[in-house]
Amino acid sequence: MAVPSKRVGLFVTCLVDLIRPSVGFAAVKLLEDAGCTVGVPLQSCCGQPAFNSGDRSTTRAIAEQVVTAFEPFDYVVAPSGSCAGMLKTHYPELFEADALWTSRIESFCAKTYELVSFLTDVLKVTRINARFDASVTYHDSCSGLRELGIRAQPRRLLAGVDGLTLKEMIDADVCCGFGGTFCVKYPDISNAIVAKKTECIAASGAETLLAGDLGCLMNMAGKLRREGRKVQVRHIAEVLADMADTPAIGEAPR
Repeated sequence: MAVPSKRVGLFVTCLVDLIRPSVGFAAVKLLEDAGCTVGVPLQSCCGQPAFNSGDRSTTRAIAEQVVTAFEPFDYVVAPSGSCAGMLKTHYPELFEADALWTSRIESFCAKTYELVSFLTDVLKVTRINARFDASVTYHDSCSGLRELGIRAQPRRLLAGVDGLTLKEMIDADVCCGFGGTFCVKYPDISNAIVAKKTECIAASGAETLLAGDLGCLMNMAGKLRREGRKVQVRHIAEVLADMADTPAIGEAPR
């Protein structure tokens, strides 16, 4: 499918960079296959941990670095609804009284997208050339769903993956309990929430759990392993990019 050639700046995210680089490589492959030129500028955290902790000064300093780094690109794309939500919906709050930054922030937010949403809503990708011989269930991460409206897009692309069967779980749109710093501040509540989520995952009968946020996936993978449940956990980008030959999240390297 012919698409306009656009320069996309990949916002890798901290967790992908440090914990699961394969998600970043999968994102690059998906974007390049869709006709984009991908660049990865020097970048830092999106600032969400500081923002959620009430440290607006630090968050603003981080935001200024991010906006400046990605200004040369036509689009900013992140393989995370949580980070994309921070960039797109919360950055404007940091610059409300600063006329010098208003236009820069508006331009930045207008071109910022979560990966799967960008593929479907902007590039109009309708089918991915990939194969995954397994049944999967999909978790709708809170930020992607509620801040960015991401729900139908991942399912639309998964429907075209050869060999894949989607088994919807009950309460797919309910929080997994991660919540960034929430799971650190309130571990008992977080554990109770993720326990309910893993019950729904297991009840679906799916062999693999997919989602678009690595933090959520790590949280659910950890709980599934502690409970002894044999469910593989992967980021949706790895499946769509046909790069699911690496160990699943939480599994030991082969």
